[in-house]
Amino acid sequence: MKRVADHLSDILSAVQPLPPLDLQLLDAHGCMLTEDAIAPWPLPQFDNSAMDGYAVRAEDVQDADDDHPVELPVVADIAAGETSPGAIGPRLAARIMTGAPMPAGADAVVPVEYSDGGTVRVQLRYAAPAGRHVRRVGEDVIEGDIVLTADTHLGAAQIGLLAAVGKDRVRARPRPRVVVISTGRELVEPGLPLQRGQITDSNSFALTAAAREAGAIAYRVAPLPDDESTVLGLIEEQLVRADLLITTGGVSAGAYDVVKHVLSRLGTVSFDKVAMQPGMPQGFGTIDGTPIFTLPGNPVSAFVSFEVFVRPAIRKMLGVSRLHRPSVKAVLQASLRSPEGKRQFARARWSSAPDGSYLVTPLAGQASHLLADLANANALVVVPEPVTEVPAGQVVDTVLLERRKG
Repeated sequence: MKRVADHLSDILSAVQPLPPLDLQLLDAHGCMLTEDAIAPWPLPQFDNSAMDGYAVRAEDVQDADDDHPVELPVVADIAAGETSPGAIGPRLAARIMTGAPMPAGADAVVPVEYSDGGTVRVQLRYAAPAGRHVRRVGEDVIEGDIVLTADTHLGAAQIGLLAAVGKDRVRARPRPRVVVISTGRELVEPGLPLQRGQITDSNSFALTAAAREAGAIAYRVAPLPDDESTVLGLIEEQLVRADLLITTGGVSAGAYDVVKHVLSRLGTVSFDKVAMQPGMPQGFGTIDGTPIFTLPGNPVSAFVSFEVFVRPAIRKMLGVSRLHRPSVKAVLQASLRSPEGKRQFARARWSSAPDGSYLVTPLAGQASHLLADLANANALVVVPEPVTEVPAGQVVDTVLLERRKG
């Protein structure tokens, strides 16, 4: 059997980051920036008020307090978006809204809460020092600054910053388009009635969701019957839009394993028995340069295979540096058996001990059809190939499927 590390190495050698594209800003969400983003102007672009209140000269209100308010004439009313805020002279005030440009001559803002709200004359009860409640030009970003460097992942905050400096398009590596195909005459769409011998298709939903969580744009195809011409036709059809294909089912040695039969004839996909549990039957190759993964049909086997092999490939296509889930050393809370010669990925739940160390408890059911246990797992305990039994209390490698909450 092929080692897990060797199979993963072959996959990552064949998969390359997608070439960058010129993307509209929202289309770049979740992508990797491939060139530095430089600010064409400062942020803020002008001195503006951080509060609703009154723009004043600080020296004019230096003695103001609750017992001795300072009364000033109100000579202007400045709203956000005002392009000509004017100026104020000594012993004058301008009513101003949050985000509105400061009038020339003013160097502080008294919040409206410290006033009587006057519109012709106003009494101010706060000695605002110079600069108080004023957002100065360039205090966030200076014109010419590199606001984001190449290889930055574009999340919501980064998209907002790019918009703030006027970027409507950016050069970024696109998210890979992944198509997920389930095969099997026994599969029925959720929501439809089942006859004896049929099951609801769950793999394609789980794998599509997993691909999206990995950063891809993923599409699901309705399950296919065990018909070679239908499977081949759909694969060829989906190659038009896919950067990566995933099939699940039809890769073992049975008479109806049509995916294996179809792709074997193409000569582009190799099928191996990988020394792992769950997920021994694996297929990988390329069709016209597009990577294709053929995963087992058992739900847990398909999911674990995705985590071990497909997720790192998607992450590499994205161009990110972290290809794998975080892994920690954790103390095993119950003994665990493992088949000799296979690397086991045992479903488990991890938690933190009071001293900050990690604890991990294997779930009772490890069979490859047990979806409820898979849904309850937030970690995979990795047991090396030579090891057949791990006692409670031993420190084990643990892949975190879910980050700590809170």
